[in-house]
Amino acid sequence: MAKNTYFNYRSGVLRENVDVLIVGSGPAAWTAAIYAARADLKPLVVAGFLKGGIRGGQLMTTTEVENYPGFVDGVSGPALMDILEKQARRFGTEILETDVQRIDTSKSPFIVETKKGNITAKAVIVATGAYAKKLVVPGSEEYWNKGISACAVCDGALPIFRDKELLVIGGGDTACEEALFLTKFGSKVHVALRRDQFRASKIMAERVMNNDKIEVHFNHQIESVEGDNFLTKAILKGNDGTKKELAVSGLFFAIGHTPNSDFLEGDLKKDDNGYIMVEGFSSKTSVQGIYAAGDVCDKVYRQAITSAGMGCMAALDAEKFLAEIEQKVKH
Repeated sequence: MAKNTYFNYRSGVLRENVDVLIVGSGPAAWTAAIYAARADLKPLVVAGFLKGGIRGGQLMTTTEVENYPGFVDGVSGPALMDILEKQARRFGTEILETDVQRIDTSKSPFIVETKKGNITAKAVIVATGAYAKKLVVPGSEEYWNKGISACAVCDGALPIFRDKELLVIGGGDTACEEALFLTKFGSKVHVALRRDQFRASKIMAERVMNNDKIEVHFNHQIESVEGDNFLTKAILKGNDGTKKELAVSGLFFAIGHTPNSDFLEGDLKKDDNGYIMVEGFSSKTSVQGIYAAGDVCDKVYRQAITSAGMGCMAALDAEKFLAEIEQKVKH
């Protein structure tokens, strides 16, 4: 349990009247904490694990981050999260390591139910991220981050993928976008999808089909992968039972993401895929005083730097909300 955290036996809660409670442990959460702490809002970060299974989110499984500003030679995902957390701690951010199970939005302050007890908070920032969907086939766990990724934009420019044959699994817009992106780096890009046509928009499908560096394998699924220290081969199985061996050095799952928002069921407005809905260019959710930042509400960009920017927005929105409350109390 983090320093200065206590259990109030009188009220039956773990912590009372926190100004800003931040749920999450990725770039959006730590950036929100940095801004909130510098505004003297004494933020409490509940840094849990949720479905991603690892504290720190998706970046904890990324070996090298080369597109985050300020790191000329790149930085590993875990190192970047450690730096952001230390910066948040420097300004007085308090951290509680547990998962949030539910947020009761019917009362003010909000009641945040965690595995270690309840916390009441005046404002809440949800920055729980999302996890990339991936298929589990023989060899896929062994070569995860050793040739297999779920983010071509994040990892496609790495040296291990340059001038190599690459494979994208998926048939939607994301798969098409990632395949086109990878043509900048790979010698050839294969796209495998289960159906006999793309689910992607017509214009995206046409771009893929008309690109000389892309070969599309309709009616095929990934069956297994092989390699030595890194991925070297992918075996596809056709719907008719036939198999293909592809000598690829990279495999990218592009079958979608799932936001970590299940614990908010019935509380905040979400779209059909579970992403928290925000108002225009802001972090405001359908519940006043609750804000969202990062991949839990962003299904378009999904980058560390955009998540950090959204964390900044959420902290500023929460600060303004709390100032308005204080002003009303004074009058």
